[in-house]
Amino acid sequence: MPRRSRLLAVFVAAVMAGLFALTPTASAAAAPSALPYVKDNATQPVYSYQNAIRESVWLPIPFDSDRDGKQDRVRLDIVRPREAAAAGVKVPMIFEASPYWSCCARGSKKQVKEYGSDGNLTLMPAFYDNYFVPRGYAFGGLDLTGTNKSGGCPDVGGPAEIAAGKAVVDWLNGRVPGYGLDGNLKKADWSSGRAGMVGKSWDGTIPNGVAATGVPGLETIVPVSAISSWYDYERFGGVLRSPGYVDYLANYVNGRPKGVCDASIAADQAASDDSTGNYNAFWAARDYRPSANKVRASVFVIHGINDLNVTTSQFATWWDDLAARGVPRKIWLTQEGHIDPFEIRRAQWVDTVHRWFDYWLQKLPNGIMSEPMASIERPSGDWTTASTWPAPGAVDRPVFLGSGGGTTGTLGGGISAAVRTITDDPTLTESTGVANPNQPLGSRAVFLSGTLTHDLRISGIPRANLRVKVNKPTTELTVKLVDYGEQHRVDYLSTENPGSGVHYLSTESCWGESTAIDTACFNDDAEDFVDSDVDVLTRGYRDAAHYLSLRTVTPLQPGRWYNVPVSLDAYETVVKAGHVLGMVVTASDNEATSPTSTGATIQLSLAGSYLLLPSTSSLPFVAQPPQVRTTAKPESLSAAIRHDRFQVPWS
Repeated sequence: MPRRSRLLAVFVAAVMAGLFALTPTASAAAAPSALPYVKDNATQPVYSYQNAIRESVWLPIPFDSDRDGKQDRVRLDIVRPREAAAAGVKVPMIFEASPYWSCCARGSKKQVKEYGSDGNLTLMPAFYDNYFVPRGYAFGGLDLTGTNKSGGCPDVGGPAEIAAGKAVVDWLNGRVPGYGLDGNLKKADWSSGRAGMVGKSWDGTIPNGVAATGVPGLETIVPVSAISSWYDYERFGGVLRSPGYVDYLANYVNGRPKGVCDASIAADQAASDDSTGNYNAFWAARDYRPSANKVRASVFVIHGINDLNVTTSQFATWWDDLAARGVPRKIWLTQEGHIDPFEIRRAQWVDTVHRWFDYWLQKLPNGIMSEPMASIERPSGDWTTASTWPAPGAVDRPVFLGSGGGTTGTLGGGISAAVRTITDDPTLTESTGVANPNQPLGSRAVFLSGTLTHDLRISGIPRANLRVKVNKPTTELTVKLVDYGEQHRVDYLSTENPGSGVHYLSTESCWGESTAIDTACFNDDAEDFVDSDVDVLTRGYRDAAHYLSLRTVTPLQPGRWYNVPVSLDAYETVVKAGHVLGMVVTASDNEATSPTSTGATIQLSLAGSYLLLPSTSSLPFVAQPPQVRTTAKPESLSAAIRHDRFQVPWS
């Protein structure tokens, strides 16, 4: 809407409200204090969920991904308060854009969308609709292209999926047409024009992409465990996560009849270029970070710092881009893996996301933006807050590698002219690679700090530079930071639910209103804990032939030295005094990646290699590495990263 039109709408609303002066961003329908569902600057559950309007709309998007000669149409299922509509009270919408509504049952109740005989929705998975509709919100569930009831073909985070999410916001604001199930034009005349998006994983990824279009009316997004660059999700520094991954993901969620999307999916798989692992135009179309300067929406990020599925580089790089542009934002960092905050800190999560949407969509001055920006869970399960993230005072501190005793090197000592030699061993597991770091092992190089004399806070993205000479045209290089020290920790690697760190209980709690079909009650959860003396904090990978750029392959020449950058995943923790920080360098990692293992012999120059550690204090100087022995069982380290070469950004 042009600025003049917005100001005119505000003026008219203020006159009609009489006693209420609206801000320029407030709805023209009613001042917040005049809304019947608002009391004490909070929305209240005054509307009936059982009696809510349930309807659907078809939205055309400017793509023909299934190649049938017609525009793709996506389906949006809506639940909204009937009483508000009858009274002419306009409401904002929260919506979730997902490929999973029918293929992949979620949560303790294993819910998928269900429909009645009239074709309209009867069950919307999760609690958002049950909770927010009685509080004066509409809730929408958008089927992404090629999934559930939408037309087109799965796009794996690409332009068609982003256009689908954008179309919802445009329709709510009268900028694009929508059609009912009867084929007639359908207007969102009940909408205040304000929209928010929420979701976990793929469902949280689409909000990032839609926000990056700058679409007016998208006031806020809440991406949970979300992707900001699909290249970095499916490639780790030029190393394939899994071959054929685009094909796998698209077919996993494909809801179209057999054969309809075969050509589209095959073309996308070919364009992704498994043969080189390069960043190219296909991946650029699925990289939302360069468009961070277009983001108008506020952003509430939630991510597990031990997420091995959607790794932490996804939130951290996006977060830094948003921060550089002054985007209003908030962040929760949990100790778990790929998990929703509803499963770990339920009461606090529901309260916080409620106040977040009230502030941004209802314009209620509830003070949430005056509270600390960051909420952070520590390994013990305790939570703390901070004014920003990364931590104030955290800077990239150079940490040099020393020779030590000749087997195990030092981390934080003097610079050494020594050279370490390792050999690629594709059978090496993470648990073996990090265990008992003082013992010689030809497939790794280990460097240890001195015993910490004070707590060390790591906050941000660690980066390593490895100066190597390799006898093959390429090799994978792997760097891991390890906390050596006995501690009671959240166990994100637990064998009961690998990769999450929580388990379901037999008790239930209810969050919102239920119908006979759609329950608001879900199994409670509890965090998993373990007592261990070794914990892999963060990991980084690089295909050495991508040392110059992720866009090109430059084969290595035997006998030459090369500087290979290895960016590790972002991390946030406090390594306790008395512990030892380790850096472990290996080659192939066949648990987390699918490298082309070459059996290379790698010489590592200590003088030319270093670590940039984002921390609030320096490592102590150490001349000789301390003696460290680990007792943790191998299964406790590797269970969560064993998989069938594939992961789906949801489960």
